[in-house]
Amino acid sequence: MKKIPIGVEDFKEIIEKNYMYIDKTKFIEEVINEGAKVNLFARPRRFGKTLNMSMLKYFFNIENAEENKKLFKGLYVESSPVIEKQGKYPVISISFKGISGTSWEEAIKELKNKIARLYNQYADLFEKLNRFEAIKFEKIALNQNVEEADIKDSLLFLTDILAKYYNQKVIVLIDEYDSPLITAYEYGYYNQAIGFFKSLYGNVLKTNSSLEMGIMTGIIRVVRAGIFSDLNNLKVNTILNDSYDDSFGLLQNEVEKILNDYGMEYNINEVKDWYNGYKFGNINVYNPWSIINYISNKKLGAYWIDTSENYLIKDILKLADVETFNKLNALLIGKKIIEDITGKSNLKEILDIHDIWELLLFSGYLTIETQKDINTYLIKIPNNEVRTFFRDSFIEVVFGGKTSLNRLIKNLLDNQIEEFEKNLQNIMIKHMSFNDTSALEKVYHCFILGLMINLDGKYHITSNGESGFGRYDIAIEPLNKNLRGFILEFKVADNEENLETKSEEAIQQIKDKKYYIELEKREIKNISILGIAFYKKLVKIKSENI
Repeated sequence: MKKIPIGVEDFKEIIEKNYMYIDKTKFIEEVINEGAKVNLFARPRRFGKTLNMSMLKYFFNIENAEENKKLFKGLYVESSPVIEKQGKYPVISISFKGISGTSWEEAIKELKNKIARLYNQYADLFEKLNRFEAIKFEKIALNQNVEEADIKDSLLFLTDILAKYYNQKVIVLIDEYDSPLITAYEYGYYNQAIGFFKSLYGNVLKTNSSLEMGIMTGIIRVVRAGIFSDLNNLKVNTILNDSYDDSFGLLQNEVEKILNDYGMEYNINEVKDWYNGYKFGNINVYNPWSIINYISNKKLGAYWIDTSENYLIKDILKLADVETFNKLNALLIGKKIIEDITGKSNLKEILDIHDIWELLLFSGYLTIETQKDINTYLIKIPNNEVRTFFRDSFIEVVFGGKTSLNRLIKNLLDNQIEEFEKNLQNIMIKHMSFNDTSALEKVYHCFILGLMINLDGKYHITSNGESGFGRYDIAIEPLNKNLRGFILEFKVADNEENLETKSEEAIQQIKDKKYYIELEKREIKNISILGIAFYKKLVKIKSENI
């Protein structure tokens, strides 16, 4: 039985050390036959991008060509006409994963070190360089007094000397091109980073006479920021495109073979519910990282969710408004929503609340059900693994502590309103930022609705629903009619002294407008109504049983 390649992304290591490998070498044929000068492949993380880039490196690399050819024995590409391209090109392969500097100064230092390590892979060329080339090469390779301008030009310079030495144009592979940009956004130096990488990538990929082909991978397409504005030779391949739809992720027949090989075919339906559901182009694919971890652990679980800090997702969820929370709630209970997806947002724009769906889609947290119009799609949560992320982690992401939130929800469901108020007050003080209070009732509404999302599966949560003679703020309807239902109404006080008055007004509004009527119609026997008043980070709750 082959070993399971958890964390192994080097193609040569996988083949030579007898790790499980699903043949994706048709990807090589497609890249060559298409003939695009520069390709960008945008896929969620852990869907095989790095392994495919490693595969391309070993296929094309003129160094160790005969030895590398053995790696493809018995694989699809060995019998393809494009095998004649194997071992014919000098290759530059670099990944920008791991640039984690919290300032631009730290980031550029890490970049200098990364480029220096890259140059040292070609140290044997040093003696073949002319005087001026040797001075520049040595400066970068030794990382001595290297300026930012030197790094911007470093990949272009390296292609020039490789093309000259081998008398053959160069293939450039850039993995996780957007990783340092995401880090830059997180730590507030995005503008500096975007200008730098526009030059670095543009110099090597645009009008470079030494370039045979460039291939980049990432999660999102950073387009309007201008990073690709000068690359008129760029072909972008996202999950919205049909091309290369089977090159990343695992297909149904591939997963069935894996499960059969490891004696786990009996569980295919549960595996499908947990890890399938992603739509790339016209096909559905499984998450490969989750599959290999499931095979290794022989246990269903949320493996993919734990592979990164999900900074962008966390940041954008904190900005969610009432409409967004309502849509997330709908998604959690298995519904689909219709959204405009252009694939053209930059990191700054994608963090606008209206572009949250684009980020969630391209990052793999949502998937496409169908296309409704040119840029309009019906989207959904792909599987149980991602649904688990939203259900179990969303509240922690936004409010900082799952244990206290679970306690809060238990207080409410047990109708222990005094304890509910006390714990809610503690959460408000600890986790609600000062800026949050400026949006008044909308913020408080979102805050509470975020808590309610955690009740999915046992309760039906509605916001701004119609009942009686008006629209309530939140209704919590138990699916089991013997459990207690709740109506919540929110008010914002203009000072601390008015908190109690406002909470009483909320209670009276619920009674006057009979917001609880729909729950009674559905034969909910026990109903509690809560009037919740806020002033900045202070809260007051009044309650009655109907």
